[in-house]
Amino acid sequence: MPKNLRSASWMRSVWLLGPALVAGVAYLDPGNVASNMTAGARYGYLLVWVVVAGNIMAWLIQYLSAKLGIVTGQSLPEVLGSRIRNRWARRAYWLQAELVAMATDIAEVLGGAVALNLLFGIPLLLGGAITGAVSIALLAIQTRRGPRHFEFVIIGLMAVIVIGFIAGLFVAPPDPAGVVGGMLPRFTDSGSVLLAASILGATVMPHAIYAHSALTRDRFASEAGRPGIRMLLTATRWDVTIAMIIAGSVNLAILLLAAANLSGVEGTDSLEGAHAAITATLGSIIGTLFAIGLLASSLASTSVGAYAGAEIMHGLLTVRVPVLARRLVTLIPALVILGVGFDPTLALVLSQVVLSFGIPFALVPLVALTAQRRTLGEHANRTITTVLGVVFAALLIALNAVLLWLVATGA
Repeated sequence: MPKNLRSASWMRSVWLLGPALVAGVAYLDPGNVASNMTAGARYGYLLVWVVVAGNIMAWLIQYLSAKLGIVTGQSLPEVLGSRIRNRWARRAYWLQAELVAMATDIAEVLGGAVALNLLFGIPLLLGGAITGAVSIALLAIQTRRGPRHFEFVIIGLMAVIVIGFIAGLFVAPPDPAGVVGGMLPRFTDSGSVLLAASILGATVMPHAIYAHSALTRDRFASEAGRPGIRMLLTATRWDVTIAMIIAGSVNLAILLLAAANLSGVEGTDSLEGAHAAITATLGSIIGTLFAIGLLASSLASTSVGAYAGAEIMHGLLTVRVPVLARRLVTLIPALVILGVGFDPTLALVLSQVVLSFGIPFALVPLVALTAQRRTLGEHANRTITTVLGVVFAALLIALNAVLLWLVATGA
């Protein structure tokens, strides 16, 4: 191939990147920060393997979601809405997906409120309202300027997130032996199981599965039925790989930062306490960068969460609610939690557990649909892909079952 044609092909491939980076922001929301920070502070390097395993699972899951949107030209909620014939079954499925989306909104708004309080001393309730207002402005970019401009804004916020959460590791790097030891899968008590479920709920997020199929549908709608679909899928694999490397590295950095510097320090199981300990241990600059990263993660992820929630309602109920109007409504639960004085960090961790229970409802249909030739034709999953998808789903469902038993028995 002539050099100029290779260059043009490379540039076109680069231009196709973006949807996975937007969906990947869901893996960097305040719930991730709370879960990983708490895990590192309480258990040191014990749950490193959970973060790594979750990120490996997330790569396959996000690629399958993107592939579904590219090949069918529909989002996962749209496909399920047309396949679930019983009206009440469809509504029940929508209800659980809606609860997951609401849990996501709560985590993201709470994180923004805490970040604004840390940076400027703004009261939590007012900080939550400000976070919601800024997210509405970001969503306006998506609705008025289109998906590409929205991608640029979210990717810019992602860069801020990376700097904010990784900077501390350059000042106080983790113990290599501890990191290697943390790769051995194990638990020590019911609390570590709870945090593992929380980490997975924050890593393999149901609303990111729903959103990614919609993002690729919107971005590649005019190209989905053309012979260039293989090029789209190739570019998407790179897109997902880059997004998951970034998200996985940041999540691991948060846990390692806490394990190396906050283990045994009192009060570090809250975002405020962790920020205070980081500031005291690593200096005010690192503490400020941490708070800025938390704010950026909240603003970016709450916009993607609202987009996913609107798509869930549209696909399953065929009701089109404006994204901006939906954002206003879903702010209410988070503001109520802030208003009554409930512990924001505890609410963040519990919201991630709620997300973990929504994983099977998104993951099992996704694996089943992408394995069907009648749905994806020649682009249906290979046998090994389907087997891996089934194994990942089984592992996640088993962990959730153990968590339910622990909660039911009071263990």
